Amino acid sequence: MSNGEATTTTTTTTTTDSLEKIQSAFQSLSTIIPTLSSSTNNPLSLLLDHSIYSHISSLLRHPNSGSGDNNLCRWLYDTIQSGVPDLHLLVLRFLPVIAGVYLSRIPCRKPQAGFEAVLLALYAHETTARAGQAVTVSVPDLSQPSVYHESKVVVKNNSTDLNLAVLSPSLEPHGTVRSSRRARIVGVALELFYSKISQIPIEPKIDFCEFCKIWAGQDGNMYKDFEEEEEGAAEERRLKEGGSDEVLETEEEKSERKKIEGRVPLPWELLQPVLRILAHCLLGPNNKDKVLFEAANEACRCLFARAMHDVNAKAILPTRSLLRLSKSVLGNVNDVDPTELPITNVISL
Repeated sequence: MSNGEATTTTTTTTTTDSLEKIQSAFQSLSTIIPTLSSSTNNPLSLLLDHSIYSHISSLLRHPNSGSGDNNLCRWLYDTIQSGVPDLHLLVLRFLPVIAGVYLSRIPCRKPQAGFEAVLLALYAHETTARAGQAVTVSVPDLSQPSVYHESKVVVKNNSTDLNLAVLSPSLEPHGTVRSSRRARIVGVALELFYSKISQIPIEPKIDFCEFCKIWAGQDGNMYKDFEEEEEGAAEERRLKEGGSDEVLETEEEKSERKKIEGRVPLPWELLQPVLRILAHCLLGPNNKDKVLFEAANEACRCLFARAMHDVNAKAILPTRSLLRLSKSVLGNVNDVDPTELPITNVISL
C-alpha cells in the first residue's frame, strides 16, 4: 500500500470515528431531552439549533443544575472527552451559561461538582494543548531598527532584545477546584472560548454579556454619558437632584441588595479574558447586531463602575478604553468605507 493510500485510509477511519462519536453524543442527549428526533441524518446540525440551545440553557439555569449527579453535566463532560473538534465547539457554546451560573452561585456555597467537572475538563484540554508553554506576544523595541530600514550599526545587548509580554502564564494540572484556583480555571476556559469565538453564534455572546453585568454587581447607568457630559453640567445635575436624597438612597439600597447577590471577585486572571470577549462583541464582525452591541456596551459600563468602586487602576484603563471605542463605533452610523470606489454609470474619459 502506498503512502497516499494509507493517508486516505487513516483520514476515512478518523472521519467515520468522529461521525460515530457525534451520533453517540446525540443519542445520549436525546435521553435527557426527549423532544429530540432520533431520525435526523445530521445530528450535529440539530444540536446547533437555536431551540435546542435555549432548552439546554434553561436546564443549566435550573436551581438543581450543576450537581455531581446531573445528567446534563455528565453529558457535557463526556462530550469534551470525545476529542471531536465539532463537539468541543458545541460545549463551548454553553460555556457562558455554565461559567455564569457557576460563579453566581459561589456566595451560596452550594455544591456544584457537575459544573466544576466540566470546567476542569476544559482546563485539562487547554493544559495539554499548550504543553507547558505560556501564551506570549512579542513587543517591538523602538531602539532597534525595523525590518523596513537599513542599519549600518547593529546594537545587541539585553536592553534591545525582543520583549515578550505574557498574555497567559503556563498552566499547571489541577484535579480539583479550590477557591484559590477558581478564577484561573474559569479564566482559562474563557480563553479557550475566546480562541473559538469567531465560530460561536450570537446567542451565547449575549448570555455572556448578561452574566458580566451580574458579576460586576454595579449599575453602569451613571457612566452612560461620562464622555459627553461636562463636569459643570454633571455638578449642576447633582445639585438639582439634591432635594430627593432620601428617596434616591432608598432606591439605591434596593438596587444594591439585588446586584450584590451575583457579585463575584474579579482578579485579573479572570477579568482579562472577560474583557477580550467583550472587545470582540463591541468591535468584532458581529457588532452590527444591535442587541449584542448594547449588551456588551452595558456590560463594559458595569465593569467600569465596578473598577471605579474598587479603585482598581489595572481594570479602569481597559474598561474605559472599551467604552471610548464603543462610542466611536456607535457614532459611525453611515458605515461609509472611505477606501471603497463609488459605483456610477458615468464613464469618465
